[in-house]
Amino acid sequence: QAQLVESGGGLVQTGGSLRLSCAASGRTIGTNNMAWFRQAPGKAREFVASITWTGLSTYYADAVKGRFTISRDNAKNTVSLQMDSLKPEDTAVYYCAVARGVAGPQSKYDYWGQGTQVTVSS
Repeated sequence: QAQLVESGGGLVQTGGSLRLSCAASGRTIGTNNMAWFRQAPGKAREFVASITWTGLSTYYADAVKGRFTISRDNAKNTVSLQMDSLKPEDTAVYYCAVARGVAGPQSKYDYWGQGTQVTVSS
């Protein structure tokens, strides 16, 4: 069983940057594809980005492509999300998740973190 803890959220102005981290414990995530999702108030949870277990391939939602970068450090059992050029519409709770197989928007995820709040002021 994996426990995921996100950190790094906060309040930032439009155009600013934040770096989110997801630390796993209980088991290694080094052989799992991983993803970040987000959920804004009153909206459904949406896929943000994913990364293969090797770290060699990444995939982004169109809304964040070119602004966000997902990465991982298997030695530290962590996954990160660098968020640049933030916009008010990026405001949401951000969650990391462990994929059962392929990490895509409609894939199955076995473990989720508790989330970290990101607020972008205009």
